[in-house]
Amino acid sequence: MDVKAKVISSLRKHDIGDEFSYLSGFPKASVLIPLFLREGRVHVLLTVRSTELKHNPGEVCFPGGKADPHDRDEIDTALREALEEISLPPDGVEVVCRFCPLFNKSGLLVTPVVAFISDSFQASSNPDEVSDVFSVPLDFFLKETDHSGYLLPSTKSYVHSFIYTDPITGKIHQIWGLTAFLLILLAVLTFEKKPAFEMGFDLENPVASFREHLQHRLSKL
Repeated sequence: MDVKAKVISSLRKHDIGDEFSYLSGFPKASVLIPLFLREGRVHVLLTVRSTELKHNPGEVCFPGGKADPHDRDEIDTALREALEEISLPPDGVEVVCRFCPLFNKSGLLVTPVVAFISDSFQASSNPDEVSDVFSVPLDFFLKETDHSGYLLPSTKSYVHSFIYTDPITGKIHQIWGLTAFLLILLAVLTFEKKPAFEMGFDLENPVASFREHLQHRLSKL
């Protein structure tokens, strides 16, 4: 089995499908987590939000945004947003799975959609939304180097942060919060390997911990 096929096989075991479609009363959003292979190594594509945006300006994130009434589902939202933000054509995306949705700090219920894209894709950013696009080897998010984290007592969850220096441009990016959490989870599930730091949830059954976190948040609403 080649690298891509192995990754897809590992991730599809954690696909939640339409399990949480009943949560229709909450404002929803989706993010696309684009993976690609470069010299046999899994990379993830990330964006930097425009500094002109009202919410979270300049932060590293995934392509994505709020659901539109015309979107058929969470996947449709993720693909539409990726097309609008970085000109990623939907027919160039191979959707792998959906992870359990999470509430972000703005109260949106965010569904992560994991997909493979071509390694030859060249992003063309919408400057009103995206100021930069870069990629990181996915296994970077299992290493203790350039990582920091702390426990947030109010939610009993860890806040993670990584400092990544792009070897091509020399730019330094901070990747933190929900984006960092999802990248760690993705790396754990992809490589079936524990990170070199405290993650803050059950690594023997991470998806169950994901669901537990969601139910905990729902119980507080």
